[in-house]
Amino acid sequence: MIAGQRAWPSLGGEADCFRLAFTVFSDTQSTVSEFLACRVTQHHGLQLLQLCEKGNVRIEGEIVPAMHSVRKGQKVTLDLPNHYEDPVNTNWHMIWQNDEIMKVYKPPLLPVSRTTRNLYHTLISLIRRETPYGEAQLLHRMDTETSGELLIAKHSSADKKWKKQLDRLIVKKRYHAWVEGVPAWDSMTLECLLSEKEGSLIRSQMYVVDPDAVALYRKPKFSKTAFSVLQRLDGRSLIACDLFTGRKHQIRAHLAHLGHPIVGDKIYSLGGKYYLKRLCASLTAEDYAALGAEHHLLEAVALELDEALLLRKDDLEEATVTSSRVQKGLP
Repeated sequence: MIAGQRAWPSLGGEADCFRLAFTVFSDTQSTVSEFLACRVTQHHGLQLLQLCEKGNVRIEGEIVPAMHSVRKGQKVTLDLPNHYEDPVNTNWHMIWQNDEIMKVYKPPLLPVSRTTRNLYHTLISLIRRETPYGEAQLLHRMDTETSGELLIAKHSSADKKWKKQLDRLIVKKRYHAWVEGVPAWDSMTLECLLSEKEGSLIRSQMYVVDPDAVALYRKPKFSKTAFSVLQRLDGRSLIACDLFTGRKHQIRAHLAHLGHPIVGDKIYSLGGKYYLKRLCASLTAEDYAALGAEHHLLEAVALELDEALLLRKDDLEEATVTSSRVQKGLP
């Protein structure tokens, strides 16, 4: 499903509205205005009473006043006048979960968190609206155009617990990338320093550090990726990419440095021409044809976790709590 710059007429037909849909998962008694107040921005929260008066709040399709109670299982919709967001693919789904974390699939072009163009149609906002986990947190990030597997903490305590253990928890990250050209090698590993560069036209672009011009680079960091060719087809190749470090744009910058930028990559292919153009104007169908795709073709296909650590961690915490209670003379 593509959602975003979609409009629904308000009750009086005065303005187009952006619709947000929520599911009530809690048994806690609250009014619909209380329910929505903690799920929208402060700006929209201050407008809730007015929006209710104008008929922009509904439960199961029926207009309701601000003091109407919500019940578990109900569907609540809120229409925001004159609010627009970029169209996005909202078809995220759950892959795996336990009591504290979940592995989800993020579709391409869905930002993981707020951007200047999207406040509500983001992965984390959708998860908070569509699941019981209203305090869900991202355990790590992913570029908007990249698709694939991502870890989410279900609540703030799980986020605090696992974020500091993330390097141990994730034992393997594998991506698949369609790239331009046909590598002369079947497999190879690239180890280098990566950094942003002084004077770069694209501030966020990462570069493999030139040892003869180190002064031009900001805070170089070690990076390592293993590549293997899975398929060669019509001047393009499908590459498996195994990450050993997690630097910004690591796979994209590494492959571009090797002469095989990812298909559709606006920063690392064609000299960043279309990234720079998009800052001033929308890209055309011809532009996307030149890029080869509307988004870069990079997907996180395998995110393997240390199952023993998931189990052992709970045991260690229980032992720590028990020890602490004994030391304090508690039962």
